[in-house]
Parts: sequence; C-alpha cells; structure tokens
Amino acid sequence: MFNGFYARLRQQAGDDWQHYVNHAFVRQLASGTLPAPAFRRYLIQDYLFLIHFARAYALLVSKFQTLPEMRAATSSLNAIVNELPLHIRYCAEWGLTERQLADEAEAPETLNYTRYVLDIGHSGDTLDLLTALMPCVAGYAEIGIGLLKDPHTRLSGNPYAPWIENYGDPVYLSGVEASLTLFEKLALTRGGESRFAELAEIFTTATRLEAAFWQMGLNAAATPS
Repeated sequence: MFNGFYARLRQQAGDDWQHYVNHAFVRQLASGTLPAPAFRRYLIQDYLFLIHFARAYALLVSKFQTLPEMRAATSSLNAIVNELPLHIRYCAEWGLTERQLADEAEAPETLNYTRYVLDIGHSGDTLDLLTALMPCVAGYAEIGIGLLKDPHTRLSGNPYAPWIENYGDPVYLSGVEASLTLFEKLALTRGGESRFAELAEIFTTATRLEAAFWQMGLNAAATPS
C-alpha cells in the first residue's frame, strides 16, 4: 500500500515521520496506559478537526476538472461526513455529548493544522492539497496496521482497542488505498517529480502538525483541570 511517490515523501520526512507514527500518545494507546483525560481531549479536538478535514476535501472536489477525479474526491468527502455521527456515538461512550463537542473551542494545534491544510488548498493545486492531506489519511492507516501487527499491542481489556481496530479495518483501508491511487495519479500527471522538494516540505510540515496534535492530547493529561 505504502509505495510510489507517497513512499518517497514519507521517507523524506525522516525522523519527523517516525516521531508521528511512534509518538508516545500512540504507544500508550497500544498499551492501554494513555490517561483518559488525554484521550478525551483528543476526541473533542478530532471532532473539530474532521469538520475542517471535510472542508478541505470539498475544496479538493471543487479544484478538480474531470468527473473521475471529482468522484474519487467526493467519495473521500462522503466518508468523512458519514464518519462524524459515528465519532459522536463513540465520544458518547467516553461521556462526551454532541453539545460539548460543538461548544468546545479549537485548540491552537487544531487551528494550526487545519488552517495550514486549507491554506495550501487555496494557494496551490490539487496535488499540493492532497499532499497536505496524506499524512493524516495514510498515516493513520500505517498506525492502525502497525499496532494490530505489533505483538506488544494489548487489545484484550484495552479501552482504546476499538480505536486501534477502526484504523486497521479493511473498510477504512480500502478508502486509504483509493486516496493513495488518486495521489499517485496526480503525482504523475501534475509534475510531481519536478516539484518534489516543495511537495516534501508540505508533507513534512503536515507530519509535524500531526505529531503536535498527539502532543496536545498528552499535554491535557498533565494539566490540572
């Protein structure tokens, strides 16, 4: 799954990528030791993040000019919009109501990340925008697959097992595969090779913002309520 132009960008991100996919937040999810306040903070902000993520995909649809590309991007947009009610139900299991989610202010990390992606989308082309989106789309799949294959991941009795299993689920992974296929096509047709340095900078910046999002959750557990 993780090959081609995407794999080169991932490799170029180097230590920033490893810091993202192996962040302490992720490792504590795997072991079941993540403090509940850290996960609740993440869930709330992830809900707000998903709204802007949907906006970014709506922007992507509007920037395409061929129907097959529009359909591919619309499929991803619909997946995110349909995920929001599921996210709300999952949050309810953690004592978070939809009103709480909607009333929460966006954290600086959420603002930084989502507005960066949207700015890239408005100022660049479809390849720029999808490059900014891929660390989240494909990164979560890599994390999900990696945790499920890791013998040190504890699923039995782990309150975070449903989260882990969701991002390694075949349905989710098929959506990621479709996004990667679209991305690889764009890299070939929109001069990706000649733009590698600038695209790598976008990809790595989004990767750093992903890691900061994890850290935001951990910081919530260390801050007195």
